[in-house]
Amino acid sequence: MKFYNSIGPNPRMVRMFMAEKGIEIPKVEVDLLAGENRKEPYLKVNAAGQMPALELDDGTVIAEITAICEYLDETKKDTPSLIGDTPAERAATRMWTRRIDLNIVEPALSGFRFAEGLKLFQNRVRCIPEAAEGLKATARDKLAWLDGLVGDKPFIAGSKLTMADVMLFPFLDFMKDVKQPLDPANKNLTAWFDRMKARPSAAA
Repeated sequence: MKFYNSIGPNPRMVRMFMAEKGIEIPKVEVDLLAGENRKEPYLKVNAAGQMPALELDDGTVIAEITAICEYLDETKKDTPSLIGDTPAERAATRMWTRRIDLNIVEPALSGFRFAEGLKLFQNRVRCIPEAAEGLKATARDKLAWLDGLVGDKPFIAGSKLTMADVMLFPFLDFMKDVKQPLDPANKNLTAWFDRMKARPSAAA
């Protein structure tokens, strides 16, 4: 297998997931800043031009970070599942992962692309600069909402680390460096972030 890697929170999520699962896969580095992901030969790997991608030994390519993580979880059975051991656990993980992705990650990243990241992204994706501040506010609102739901639970979905945690952490860590830091008023998520940052996988 080969893992097409680059800078950014999307590849980092998969690297963290692999670290938690004890998986090592050879990496092919793609220069995102130079736009290599939007050119040949990478477009032959992933026609969407997005990072990262996982190429299997038979040439099959899996893109989309949650799909890659689920594949790795299902094929590495000798370590604890980060999706869940029962239908109910798997459903809960997917529910929280989707909530985080749609309500926090997507608006926060779009807010960045349409503002601070505009020069990098304006010729790569459709950008809507006038929407940037509203999208950032949407992400902040949903983080406050999530803070209340997390409460004193050690992890997003409850007592066990799941893909939901591994998704949220690298994106929050990225956003703090592009003028979207986590509001310290979100005390539950702040404590959760500190616990996640202390995990060895955070260095992935």
